[in-house]
Amino acid sequence: MAKSKFLSEFRTFIERGSAIDMAVGIIVGSVMTSMVNSLVKDIIMPPIGMLLGDIDFSQFFVVLSGGAPGAHYNTVAEAQAAGATTMNIGVFLNSVVSFLITMFAVFMLVKIMNKVRTRTYTRACPYCKSTINAQASKCPNCCSDVEPIKDDPDKPSELEMDIKNIAKKANRHLKKIAKITKSSK
Repeated sequence: MAKSKFLSEFRTFIERGSAIDMAVGIIVGSVMTSMVNSLVKDIIMPPIGMLLGDIDFSQFFVVLSGGAPGAHYNTVAEAQAAGATTMNIGVFLNSVVSFLITMFAVFMLVKIMNKVRTRTYTRACPYCKSTINAQASKCPNCCSDVEPIKDDPDKPSELEMDIKNIAKKANRHLKKIAKITKSSK
């Protein structure tokens, strides 16, 4: 009896959608993380390293202890193979940039979703000129009957306009990065 109640509660939890929403969020987050890490490691940091004198940030490290006395290591793997303990500053720097990009993307997503969620259509009452809901059939201020305005399906939504603006900005930045990498070759 208690086992069937437990299973029933579990089924209700899953059917409510919160578990599915959480699973989708985790999957999207992991995919976004790998994409942002690749963006930072493969696209953003190489031009920055080139501008700063051909520095490979993933190989920017400090030997803390161990290894051969007075030896100079070119890579983290080389130092660690010699028994040295390294502080991998470049890997940390890549992680910080990845974090900032991810947080900016999440901020933009939340900002857009909040705009869509709180979107209200307003207009002026033709009689008293006060601001009323566009779909209202009666003005709450002067009690005049007004014709409700339906949404224009041909007009792009604010969300669509925001996405187009973000895509344009991203394309401009990608073109700048492409120019930088072409000029270095």
